Amino acid sequence: MRTQPFFSLLVILIALTLVAESHVSSVAQVDSPKQETVKQHLIVGTIGSPSLINPYFSADASSGQVEALLFNGLVRYDPKLNPIPDLADRWEVSEDGIHWTFHLKKGVLFHDGVEMTSKDVVFSYNLPRSPGYTGPRGSDFEKIKHIEALDRYTVRFVLKEPYAPFLNTCAYAILPSHLLGHVPIDKLAEQPFNTKEPVGTGPYRFHTWKDGEYVQLEAFDRYFHGAANIKHLYFRIIPDQNAQFIQLQSGGIDVMGIPATDLAVGRLFEKQGKVKLQSSPSLSYTYIGYNLKHPFFQDARVRQALTYALDRQQMVDIVLEGEGQVAHTHGSPLSWAYAEGVPRFPYDPDKAKQLLAEAGWTDSDGDGILDRDGEKFSFVLLTNQGNKIREMVAQIVQEQWAKVGVEVKPRLMEWSAFINDYVETKKFDAVILGWSLGVDPDPTAIWHSKEIDKGLNFISYQNEEIDRLLEQNTAAIDPSKRKEILVKFQQRIAKEQPYTFLYYSNGITAYPINLDGVVEHPAGGFYNIQQWRYR
Repeated sequence: MRTQPFFSLLVILIALTLVAESHVSSVAQVDSPKQETVKQHLIVGTIGSPSLINPYFSADASSGQVEALLFNGLVRYDPKLNPIPDLADRWEVSEDGIHWTFHLKKGVLFHDGVEMTSKDVVFSYNLPRSPGYTGPRGSDFEKIKHIEALDRYTVRFVLKEPYAPFLNTCAYAILPSHLLGHVPIDKLAEQPFNTKEPVGTGPYRFHTWKDGEYVQLEAFDRYFHGAANIKHLYFRIIPDQNAQFIQLQSGGIDVMGIPATDLAVGRLFEKQGKVKLQSSPSLSYTYIGYNLKHPFFQDARVRQALTYALDRQQMVDIVLEGEGQVAHTHGSPLSWAYAEGVPRFPYDPDKAKQLLAEAGWTDSDGDGILDRDGEKFSFVLLTNQGNKIREMVAQIVQEQWAKVGVEVKPRLMEWSAFINDYVETKKFDAVILGWSLGVDPDPTAIWHSKEIDKGLNFISYQNEEIDRLLEQNTAAIDPSKRKEILVKFQQRIAKEQPYTFLYYSNGITAYPINLDGVVEHPAGGFYNIQQWRYR
């Protein structure tokens, strides 16, 4: 299991030798400034091209990283995940949690020089609530009953019921009503605004998008948090990870995310003085999800046994090169609502065999595979191809479950077919997947029984107590009371093991060695990028 990262390293070093003189002509060169006394541009390597640049209609990470620099919401979250004002100056909430009043900052300008006001807030947050809206954000705004502008700089929201995660909704972008307010809702997704003319209030303004090549942004000198020191920002689209490393080595890009499987390459570049690496915990975890409609997985003892049978610390040490930690429940250790004291299932193959026997699984014919009522404990474990980490995890899982008599057959699939044809249709036995968590700890969309048919609860988990806790969680405006509820939820989920929670992985990013001011944020992105500067 230790050979693959070094094989990747060898491939890349050979490639670097081959292209040392050519600078990789197959990858488009961005139109970066040629004359800079002090470097004022930053080139970020990215795998994919945006789909469009409007957060109410896009749902992909490539679009999101560009949008984060062009737009602002009423609130944002600091690196400790505390909500802080952004376009809002302050806010109040009524004791019953129904009325939320936001007071806006004055003098905030859109990139075209028009002031942002309450009219823009009402327009933007009404979009997903409007008939004809076809984007992916409708459910995030369904708790809003009414929005009104009290004056030019004051907005009041009236909710249908108390909803503790509402501030997370208020992090969505404010769009310019003077440019889009006249467009019919069902035509908004087709507007040039989304591809050629996006206008926001963010630290950077749109310049150029050459599809499949790069997106170019320019610093907005009148940004309300202060003009960015780095004047020119590029997202350079390089779909191949090895090609990104080549460009990082040759100076074609300045910033890229480093997969744990290729960490050796990043560390080599760091040792050579080409980059500096920053590693920080991320708001995500990887898991094995069991189809709970499958008869193999309906007994909690079986699911617990499967977790006992896996050495998850080995996965962290070998697959992640130590850049992560074992996961035990839903949620993130970075969250204020995270529960430390949950049931845990350390590596214990003997305990796994005991629980499987209690559940009726024995090796009656001595072939090394457990059986029950004439049926072998054998099933398919699906995950997406192209993800080297998950491929390695699947190999480890296959080997370790075989030691307790469980035969698993890993199968790698193209991403869209995997999700559309198997996960969403619930035509799977078990899957390796991961969740990128929101800054608010609300787990309703993943675990409530109402989400089985229409939401993210594709494993078909159903538990009345969990449903009750989740409903209490969103109604609890008091954070301390809400944490008590979420701790109980995490304890129950950990005990039942509807997932085998595998690990939390760190995010690792390469930056220029002379770039100062970078503050890693658990949710990713470019936190306070206007303060970044070259020395």
